[in-house]
Amino acid sequence: MKKSFLTIVARITVKEEHTEFVKSELLKLLDVTRAEEGNISYDLQQDNENPNFFLFYEKWVNRELWQKHMNNKYLAHYLKVTEDKVEKFILNEMTEIVN
Repeated sequence: MKKSFLTIVARITVKEEHTEFVKSELLKLLDVTRAEEGNISYDLQQDNENPNFFLFYEKWVNRELWQKHMNNKYLAHYLKVTEDKVEKFILNEMTEIVN
């Protein structure tokens, strides 16, 4: 039987004047998160037509390990330094449908 994983889709819209700063902070999250226990994939996308829009597509072994990630010091740092620079943040926790 194929195992079902937790998928996270995070949509981030940045205030235009802060796009490059926030992008640089998002990039800092990639390697450290990919090295975390339970992370299967952690991919960052930037919209081709709206450079202020970013999307994380993440796959985790389970919700508990993703929650551990959400409480990491480097993620807390990102949230602190970008707090007034993000216009909208939408996060979806999803379950992969296995067939």
